[in-house]
Amino acid sequence: MNFLSYKVWRLITNFFFLGKFSINFGIRLLMIARYGVQLENGPFQRRTADFLWMMLFGAFSLLVLSSIPYFWSPFLGISLVFMLLYLWSREYPNATINIYGLVALKAFYLPWAMLCLDVIFGSPIVPDLLGIVAGHLYYFLTVLHPLAGGRNILRTPVFIHKLVARWRIGAPVNNVPQPDRTSGVAFRGRSYRLGG
Repeated sequence: MNFLSYKVWRLITNFFFLGKFSINFGIRLLMIARYGVQLENGPFQRRTADFLWMMLFGAFSLLVLSSIPYFWSPFLGISLVFMLLYLWSREYPNATINIYGLVALKAFYLPWAMLCLDVIFGSPIVPDLLGIVAGHLYYFLTVLHPLAGGRNILRTPVFIHKLVARWRIGAPVNNVPQPDRTSGVAFRGRSYRLGG
C-alpha cells in the first residue's frame, strides 16, 4: 500500500464542505463572515497566531470527536462553523441577535437556537453538537479553567508564533494595540485571576 491509498488529505478537506447548496449553506457562509470575522477583528485582533491555534485545536478536536462511532461525521465544516459561533456567543454573550426577523435573543443562546432551527429544517444534529462541544472545550481550557485558578493549558505554542511571523500573516506582533473596552470579554490576552 502506498501513502496515497490512505487518502490523508481528507483530514483537511472535510472542513471545506458546508453541505449542499441550499438556504442552510448560505446561512453558514454568513455565519463565517459575521461571527468568524468579528472574532478575528475583535478579541483576536493582532493575535493571528492565537486565532490560528484556536482553529487548529478545534479542527483536531473535531477529528477526535468524530472518530467516536456515535458522533461520526464525514464532513466537519458545519461543525467548525458551529465552533466559531459558540466561541463568538461566549465572547459577546449580551449582544442581542434577531433570528429571521422573528425572534430576538441574547447571543449566549444563539448556538442552541441555530441547532434547533437546523433540526427543524431537517439537518442532522450531530455536526452542530460536535461544533458546540469543541467550542466549549476550547472555551473551558482557555477561559473558564484559568478563571477558576487553573493555568491556561492551551497557550499558543511558540512554533505557531514563529510560523505566523515567518509567513508574515496578520499584523506584526511587536505593535501591541490598546484593548477595545467596548466589546467582548472572554479571549483578551490578559491573565485571569479571581478577585483582582
